[in-house]
Amino acid sequence: MFPKENDNPFEVFASWYKEAEDCKQITQPDAVNLATATKEAIPSSRMVLLKGYNKDGFVFFTNYGSRKAAELQDNPHAALCFFWQQIGKQIRITGKVEKVSPEESDEYFASRPKQSQIGAWASKQSQPLGGKKELLAEVAKIGIKYNIGTVPRPQFWGGYRLIPDAIEFWQLGDFRIHDRMVFQRSGQSWNVQRLYP
Repeated sequence: MFPKENDNPFEVFASWYKEAEDCKQITQPDAVNLATATKEAIPSSRMVLLKGYNKDGFVFFTNYGSRKAAELQDNPHAALCFFWQQIGKQIRITGKVEKVSPEESDEYFASRPKQSQIGAWASKQSQPLGGKKELLAEVAKIGIKYNIGTVPRPQFWGGYRLIPDAIEFWQLGDFRIHDRMVFQRSGQSWNVQRLYP
């Protein structure tokens, strides 16, 4: 279903996201391209996983020492792009990014598999690595340290929320006659505009 002008963009997102989740050909519907930029406006992008969304925004988690985190510190604006080829849909989201609360980061970290928790401790994300053995040795060291009991969340690891100022929906059409509609935030409401494909 393509959105109508009076639709709520978060409800449209939820509908399209569920369609992607229900499509057996899509193995990771939560995979999304995150684009950030330095304070000099030099862009970079990478894939992250969407770990939550609601009317407040879209949440992902990372190492606070990573390149993306450094760029968000200097320039707290970003873009997300979901593309689900199998269902012919794309969603682009832009907005301001802020850290989620420590409690929200703790809750998500506690839900991760223990090996992933250990991996978060072991990785100095985006920093130079001498070789894979160096990383595996750090994983082993952390694994021994937290062999018994719970693994606490590292203070250098947590979540971000992208608060959208624009959400654009694109739907595949025959002969490149695609559908595009953008919702742009205006105070507490949204301005809606259909776009040429």
